[in-house]
Amino acid sequence: MTAAETMLRPITPPGGVERNTSVDQAVELKRGAWANVIAMLASNFRGIFTFLVARLLGPAALGVFSVAWATTDLVSKIGIFGLDDTIITFIARAEAAGDRARSRALFRLAVFLGVCQCTLLAGISITLVRLFGSRIGLDSQMVAALSVMLCAMPVVALYRINTAVSRGMKVMRHDIFSRGLTETIVTTLAFLSAFWFGLKTYAPEIAVIVGMGASGVVALFLAASLFRAAPPQPSALSYAAEARRLLAYAAPISAYDLLNSIIVRLDVIMLGCFVGRAPGVTLTTLGIYGAAVEVAGGLRKVNQAFNPIFAPIVAGLTVDGDQEHAATAFSRVSQWMLWILLPLVAVMVLAGSVILGIYGPAFRQGGMWLGIVALACATNAFVSLAETVIMVQKPRLNLLNSFITCAVALTANLWLISRFGVTGAAFGILLPYVLQGILRYRALRLVFRWRNPWGDIGHPLLAALLAAAPALACRIMIDGMVGQVVAAVVFLLVYGAAWLYHRRSTTAT
Repeated sequence: MTAAETMLRPITPPGGVERNTSVDQAVELKRGAWANVIAMLASNFRGIFTFLVARLLGPAALGVFSVAWATTDLVSKIGIFGLDDTIITFIARAEAAGDRARSRALFRLAVFLGVCQCTLLAGISITLVRLFGSRIGLDSQMVAALSVMLCAMPVVALYRINTAVSRGMKVMRHDIFSRGLTETIVTTLAFLSAFWFGLKTYAPEIAVIVGMGASGVVALFLAASLFRAAPPQPSALSYAAEARRLLAYAAPISAYDLLNSIIVRLDVIMLGCFVGRAPGVTLTTLGIYGAAVEVAGGLRKVNQAFNPIFAPIVAGLTVDGDQEHAATAFSRVSQWMLWILLPLVAVMVLAGSVILGIYGPAFRQGGMWLGIVALACATNAFVSLAETVIMVQKPRLNLLNSFITCAVALTANLWLISRFGVTGAAFGILLPYVLQGILRYRALRLVFRWRNPWGDIGHPLLAALLAAAPALACRIMIDGMVGQVVAAVVFLLVYGAAWLYHRRSTTAT
């Protein structure tokens, strides 16, 4: 039987009516992915907020905010305790069993636990920062910004857990309204208002708290609307027992989620600790690097277009041991992601100075940093899909992989930043992601016996190689910003032509 025949093989359920599982998966994946793409594009408008901070307050203020937000996002992972990822799997399985009442109980329990834990942890963290921040060498501006920013932790939990509940119900459009629209608009307006009233020092932090709060409330109401027709809760259901199941399942997920967040945020946080202590690391260069991370970080959101719908689908498949169709879905989504990621990375590598110049002339010196970080973020987005497959079946294996990667990231950043400054931080985040990809590939090969889980990725890689040759030639022969723009345009034209050829040949077969 050929690979195509295997993908399209009809599956006969117990009732005797044949259905094509792979085709159903493809339709469901595409439908969910399109909704997530819209949400992703809408959330990228938050870049307006970063642009305003850079333009109105300067790179130094952006650097302080970048460290404060990176730290808050990292600590919030401890408070959420993996409940955002866990609730997707639990609700998907409850819905597969037709138990809507249990889904509603899980929704309420996860929100309560996540918000309470983050509120308690925020209070502890603020106290520690105020008492010991200056003693460990943090800049006074950093200590003040952190004290304010950590107040956002409860609303961050509110947004993430409720959005995860909607995704567990396979409703992807809610994120468009909660974060894509509400958070983007409210954060920008809150920043401009705070700036107008003279609260310039804490304007970015206040804006994020208000914006995330509004986003969390909208996400809560949207998630709750999915359970209005749910049957009454069975008297036998125990919230204490469900909480134990949730937290037990979430424990390894929380651990590797925290480790992954350390890897993601480590470069910015460590640069904040090395201000004035490493070559070329100042609040200004920290802000420029923060802008590069903000731009390149949009590549991670490509994963958000596919992973939220892919997670419940693969959870439903693997709960019955259907590894073959899970592998088919994984291979298909991997190819879709690469077709999107490769041109975005190429543009950032070829025209990084032009892109960062939008934030101001001083930011153009970060063009090389943007290219390196873009490669790192694209690698992270791509290999995170494998993390989802491992998470729903063997979450402790993800914990081991993340522990190894985090140890390498800490060592690499410490050594590279101390010697090469900001450039060292960029390479210090790229190396761990490459290692992480290798570890996850081995897990898919050895643990799940997937012979060739990356079998469909050759076409976008070949298209990128064909497009890279003339683009690099233009970049070498034409100097300055004009050369960067021409090289990026040439790459997109050749790559687009290769994609059209592939699409037509696939349709024809």
